[in-house]
Amino acid sequence: MQTNAESLLSASGVRKRLLKESENSVAFAGEIDIARQAVLAYTSDDPGHPIDNLIDGHYGRGSTFWASATPNITERIIVEFDQPQGVAWMIYEVEESAYARTQEVSVEGSSDGGRTYRQAIVQEYTFAPDGATFQREVQRLNMPKINRLRLSIVPNKHGAGPAKLNSLRLFSSEWRSDT
Repeated sequence: MQTNAESLLSASGVRKRLLKESENSVAFAGEIDIARQAVLAYTSDDPGHPIDNLIDGHYGRGSTFWASATPNITERIIVEFDQPQGVAWMIYEVEESAYARTQEVSVEGSSDGGRTYRQAIVQEYTFAPDGATFQREVQRLNMPKINRLRLSIVPNKHGAGPAKLNSLRLFSSEWRSDT
């Protein structure tokens, strides 16, 4: 990491330095250890890009990723918590450099074991191999005590290709059990 003395001076007199991907991935207190506290249920994965890659701790451009087994099929990933969790924040990354397409990710939470879900977000990403290829989202969810978090990934709203997610990180809420 560069020190202040190693920063660059721009033509306008601003001291600056480019952040490395590892510095750009902010560590937040309260990260939920998905591997130890939940089961990942999923509709499919490519054996070369298994669901395990989603929570393997690799972040940023060029990191490992989960990909669906078949292109152009809506996929679902459900985080099934062992114990109800308050989820305040979610960070996820998507990278696509091979196909021009628009992928949609929707996130919903359930507090009744998956019988009903409440929608939290719907986000679309348009990728173009000669343009935008990477997206990192930090989303405030404010979900108190859920036992299921469902992600639905539509890989081909416009274009074609497999569903993909590079990483998924969840962070516990500030909700108190006595309020």
